Amino acid sequence: MATNNKQSQFHDFLPLMADKLGGDGLIDEMCKGFQLLMDRDKGVITFDSLKKNSSFLGLQDLSDADLLSMLKEGDFDGDGVLSQMEFCVLMFRLSPDLMDQSEFLLEQALEQEFNNFQY
Repeated sequence: MATNNKQSQFHDFLPLMADKLGGDGLIDEMCKGFQLLMDRDKGVITFDSLKKNSSFLGLQDLSDADLLSMLKEGDFDGDGVLSQMEFCVLMFRLSPDLMDQSEFLLEQALEQEFNNFQY
């Protein structure tokens, strides 16, 4: 139950960051976040590195189960760790507003390409 309460207190700043920094700036900041959480020797985010470094992002109160759940959510290749790409994809997936913005921008780009192709 405590986990649900923590989730309801979460405020998604990713769309604001995207507006302020632009696409390249946002990706750069996500890469910095990845580097903050990763195991320096392995170059990936492991359970231990996430647990050790999560306080840098204000996540020190998350339980081991919560941290494992985060790893599982983003671990697309099933190796038990997060690569930089998996981490960035997870951050986008956890931001519904940013996903909506991305979908809108993709639709606009496809429409523009279609219009250019017709001429």
